[in-house]
Order: sequence, then C-alpha cells, then structure tokens
Amino acid sequence: MPEFELMELLDVGMKETKSAVALISEATSPPCQSARSLLERKVENEHLSGHLPTHLKGLDETLCGGIPFGVLTELVGPPGIGKSQFCMKLALSASFPAAYGGLDGRVVYIDVESKFSSRRVIEMGLESFPEVFHLKGMAQEMAGRILVLRPTSLANFTESIQELKDSILQNQVKLLVIDSMTALLSGENKQGAQRQHQLGWHISFLKSLAEFSRIPIVVTNQVRSQNRDETSQYSFQAKLKDGLQEHTKTYDSHLVAALGINWAHAVTIRLVLEAKSGQRIIKIAKSPMSPPLAFPFHITSAGISLLSDKGTELKGPGINTIHARGHSDMINFHGECS
Repeated sequence: MPEFELMELLDVGMKETKSAVALISEATSPPCQSARSLLERKVENEHLSGHLPTHLKGLDETLCGGIPFGVLTELVGPPGIGKSQFCMKLALSASFPAAYGGLDGRVVYIDVESKFSSRRVIEMGLESFPEVFHLKGMAQEMAGRILVLRPTSLANFTESIQELKDSILQNQVKLLVIDSMTALLSGENKQGAQRQHQLGWHISFLKSLAEFSRIPIVVTNQVRSQNRDETSQYSFQAKLKDGLQEHTKTYDSHLVAALGINWAHAVTIRLVLEAKSGQRIIKIAKSPMSPPLAFPFHITSAGISLLSDKGTELKGPGINTIHARGHSDMINFHGECS
C-alpha cells in the first residue's frame, strides 16, 4: 500500500507509518549469508539432501553424486535415443539396497507411452549387478518396488500426482519418474494460453512436490523441429542465427525441446541425449553444480554405459542444440521429421 493509504488505514501520522514500514521490512527481509555459512548449513542438513547415483561414473562425479534430491531433472532428446532406458536404470538404482549403492526405496514410474518393461529392468540388473541379482528372490523384490502408473489422460495424471503427495513419505518412495510429460500434454486439444496455463500449474506442483518430499523427480521431454523463421528466445541466439544465415543448409541442429522456455526455466538439471555424426551423446546442458559437458555413450544389455568417463566441455550454441542424426536432410523446416 502507498504510505498515504497506510496512514488512513492505521490512523497514524506519516512519521509513524514510515517507522513501522522500516521496522517490518527489517524484520521480514532475509539476512545476507556468506558462501561459507551456506556450506555449513548444507552439511548440517545433509540428511535432507543427497543424490541418486546413475552408476555412470563420469556423470555422477560431475553432478556431485548423481541426480539431486528435491529438484526437477529433465531428460530431453529425439525418439529412440535412450531416455526411457535411462529412466528404467534410475528406477533400478533407487530400488536397489543401500549396501550396494542404491536408495533402498520404492519408485513411482508414470509410464505415459507404455514404454516401461519389467523384463528389461531385470535384464539391466542381472548384467549390471550380477552379484546381487543372482541372489534368490532379489530380482522379484526389486521389480516389486517399482509401481507403474499409466494415466489415460492429463486429468487422470493430475489426480494421481495430487494423491501421491500424501503417500510418498509414508511408503518410502525415493524416486518419481514421468515418461513423458510431452505425451501427456499432446493428448489434449488445448492450444496457446490454455496449454501454457495447464503446463504452468503442473510445473508449480511438481517443483513443490520435489521440495516437500526431498526426492528426485525425473521427467522426460520430447523434441520438435524449429522453424527457420522461429523467433529467438535470447539475444545471443539471434546473433548466431544472423551470423550463420548463409550456412543453414549444413547446420544440422534445428531441434528444440518441445515444452518450451517456461518449462526450461523450471528444471534444475537438463540432460540432453542426442545423436551426432553417428555417435550417441549425453550432455549436461543445465546444472548449477557443474560446467556443460558431453559424454559419448552406447546402450548395451546393462543399459546406458559411458564410452569415456571424461567429459568434453561445451561452449557457445553447442550447449543447447539438439542433434538427431547429424544430417540436416533428416529434419526440414516445416516441423516434420523424416
């Protein structure tokens, strides 16, 4: 309220009003903190923080232990690149006994596109951790800790996650996977402002759920083709576009994350899975705890495996670009993939 309105409401003079505003502001403003005090507080609250290991050594070391608790982590990439394989390996890790590097908990896996495979999860376990999975009954126990939900609509999904908030702590849930958020929204007929409103509500709810429950929430995002005349989101992208205008035929990265810029701001960690020049690559495109790095990987019977634990540092536009197959003729400028 303006000071004159406060004077009228409180029935006091201007001097008393200004004094009251100053005192209340001082009492409610958060104090300045040093980096050292923040670090000390983090150590004190270590039981509330933590990471879910991916069991990809180079990636875990770069992310200070793996997928962080209490925030949204996004996997984005073209179809068939390995997003669901990555999610299934994470689900296995979260359900794994703590003595073997897991979280010893349950997993809620929201399988929108029916890509989850119990057989594949068990195969990954047998190949990755044979000394554990060959124990009698262990494979069945691990698979039994992963609860798979398959919502038929966005409304069904919304109802499910609202119910989850009350049961996550009671049932020792240590990971929530949503594969994929894009598919949920694409099934709705709403466009423009209505679609953004829906997405905004879910962004807010998922962020609060992650913070409240202190568990990692992993969400997959698909890609779409970027039109040639699509406006740039950032000034440096506009300059890049102008500078490379004459080379658009050879520039093969016209894919962007499907859920848009508001979603990109909401996630704390963004991992981009792409294929470039015949090589699969996983990139740390966004993280407050590490530089942007790229790791080559392949998919085996044990799941995703890094070809090298030493990442290559990325600079410039290569951080956020998404490649499908490394050939510009695979993607046209009309929003279609061939």
